[in-house]
Amino acid sequence: MAANVFPSAHPLAKHKLTLLRKQATEPKKFRELVSELAMMLVYEATQDLPLQVQTIETPLTTTQGAMMGSKIGLVPILRAGLGMVEGAWRLLPQVEVWHLGLYRDEHTLKPVEYYNKLPTDPTVQLCLVLDPMLATGGSAIAAVEVLKRWGVSRIKFVGLIAAPEGIQALHALHPDVDVHIAAVDERLTNSTDPFPPGYIWPGLGDAGDRQFGTA
Repeated sequence: MAANVFPSAHPLAKHKLTLLRKQATEPKKFRELVSELAMMLVYEATQDLPLQVQTIETPLTTTQGAMMGSKIGLVPILRAGLGMVEGAWRLLPQVEVWHLGLYRDEHTLKPVEYYNKLPTDPTVQLCLVLDPMLATGGSAIAAVEVLKRWGVSRIKFVGLIAAPEGIQALHALHPDVDVHIAAVDERLTNSTDPFPPGYIWPGLGDAGDRQFGTA
C-alpha cells in the first residue's frame, strides 16, 4: 500500500462502516452514517493543515493561539458525494463547496463529466474531493485533473471505502494525492462474479442508490 493511503484505524469508524455495509440498513440511517463517517475522515485528512500564530484575549489574559492558514474547498462528486458534505461542514463550517458532476458509463466504466461549477480562478489552497467509493478510480482521476487544471496544487481524496485497483489507478497518474478512507476492500468485481463488473467487493453496494432510496 502506498505511503499516502490512510485507512482509518478508529474503532468508531470501523463500527459505522460495518453498519453501512449491512444490506438491512435503511436509507435514512445510511445517510446519517455517511455524514458521521465523513466528519471523522475529514478530521483525519486535515491533521496536517498549516497554522498561523495569532495573539488573542481570553477572559483572563493575553495568549498565543493558532488559526488555520489555508482556505479549503470541498468538492463532492455528484451524486453520491453530496451525502458527505454535511458531515464535513459540521467540522469546517467556513469552507467553500464546489460541485462536479461525473457518472460512470456502465459499459466502459469510464467517467463522463456532465456538470462543473468551478469559478474561473481558484479560491482555495486545498481541495478535498468527496466520493464514498474509490472503485475503478476513474471519477477520482477525472476530478483531480479538473482541479489541477483549475490551478489547485494540493488535493486529497476522502471516501468511505476503496478498492486496491482504484488506489493504484489514481496514484499511477496522481501520486501526490493523499487518500483517506475508512477501509481498503479486497478487489473489484469482474465478469466471473454474479454481479456487474467494477463494484467494490465486499463493498456496501451502490452508495448513491442506498443514500437516496433508488436501489
